[in-house]
Amino acid sequence: MPADDSPAMLVARFLRSNNYTETLDAFISEAGLPPDAGTMAKNSFTIEKLLEEKKSFDLSVQFEKLGTDEDGTNTGWKAGAPALPTVISTLPSTSNILHTSFEVLTNESNTPAVVLLATSADRRLNVIDVPSLALDTSSTTLQDSPILSCAVLDAQYILAASMSGQLTLVKDLSSVLDRRRDHLKYIVKVTTYLTNDPPCTWLATAGWDAKIHLYRLGIGQTTGLTLSDPVSTITLPSNPEAIQFIPHPESNEPILIVTRRDSSFLYYYTVDSDARLLGKQNLAPHSNAWVAFTPSAIALCPTDPSLLAIATSAVPHMKLIITRMLIPPTTSLQAESAATQGAQARAELVVQDREAAAIVIHCSTLAPQTPYSTPALAWRPDGSGVWVNSDDGVIRGFEASTGKHIATLKGHDLGSKIRCLASSFVDVDGSRQEWLVSGGFDQKLIVWRPEPTPGA
Repeated sequence: MPADDSPAMLVARFLRSNNYTETLDAFISEAGLPPDAGTMAKNSFTIEKLLEEKKSFDLSVQFEKLGTDEDGTNTGWKAGAPALPTVISTLPSTSNILHTSFEVLTNESNTPAVVLLATSADRRLNVIDVPSLALDTSSTTLQDSPILSCAVLDAQYILAASMSGQLTLVKDLSSVLDRRRDHLKYIVKVTTYLTNDPPCTWLATAGWDAKIHLYRLGIGQTTGLTLSDPVSTITLPSNPEAIQFIPHPESNEPILIVTRRDSSFLYYYTVDSDARLLGKQNLAPHSNAWVAFTPSAIALCPTDPSLLAIATSAVPHMKLIITRMLIPPTTSLQAESAATQGAQARAELVVQDREAAAIVIHCSTLAPQTPYSTPALAWRPDGSGVWVNSDDGVIRGFEASTGKHIATLKGHDLGSKIRCLASSFVDVDGSRQEWLVSGGFDQKLIVWRPEPTPGA
């Protein structure tokens, strides 16, 4: 019997549902189909559904924006990209991987060294040596629930944020220095920012209780480092999805980028006791409700601090956006009180045109996802491309200057969800290699390394 979504079955289903009995009988006879061909089931695919999906796809394509690489500036996808997978076999248990990142921690000889952090659904936090991939330390006692995000302070302390809303400050995975539970639900992201004047570390946590907390910590303390009360709290209309500290281009003061669910904007906040909204930037300025999305994950370009990559919640396939950040001034300009309606409309159009011009790339990744997916992305450390995750077990690489799909990495189980990505340069035997690490719901943590060069 032909597949349920085969052309013959689609035609038979169309004829049967529209009561073309004689035509159906003749078609079944000529096509060699069983007598009950075209019978409708609950989730049967139909010609009508096919046409609806085609219309939606055509509509989304209208909003894609691809770059060009015609200026000869050599900004294309660089050689030496990761391609060969190695499954890390030193993990002490098998469980879904939730978070991974390259960090710098002080080792036993009191020397800062690059390590790989990985958390899993069994509440375990692993510290893996780089480049040997040997397990350094591992613990399941740091948190009361799975850890969704980690950050490192001063190469000594680890901040672990969990599904229960608890934030834990840890040293050496052996001693818990402090715990706080300022969130009611998942802390999906924790991030830090070091300032020199005055010397301190800002800490931000984003939780699915629709709140973002800002903390201020002292640095250089040898004893007594704790998590103080939040300096300020940002309450949002919907759950936050991504947060990122950046320095303001004018004042060099830290500001916080925020994205939230069901909003296509980037929001810029001051980092102080007021946590004031400086402004926002629409990632779909000329769009409408037909192509609504959430900027679910963001990442700063490692070579151009004004460039931001965004993985969106668009279904059935993730959209990738690379845009210039339009950071508002720290002091708001005085608005004209007697502006006419026409002048306001013209001003809004100017802003929309500026936001549209800031978007460098807006393309479909063809990475399948659902409304329940967790989009993730990672820049190549040389800034020449972006990796994105998917729900089909495949990692896709896109050229940053053009949006072209360049690379496909297959090492996870096909059809499995890839949860997290991290990328970095790693020193291996005196040479620098580009590594990509991915963790998925197939319970695999995979390191991707470049293919050996001829003669190496």
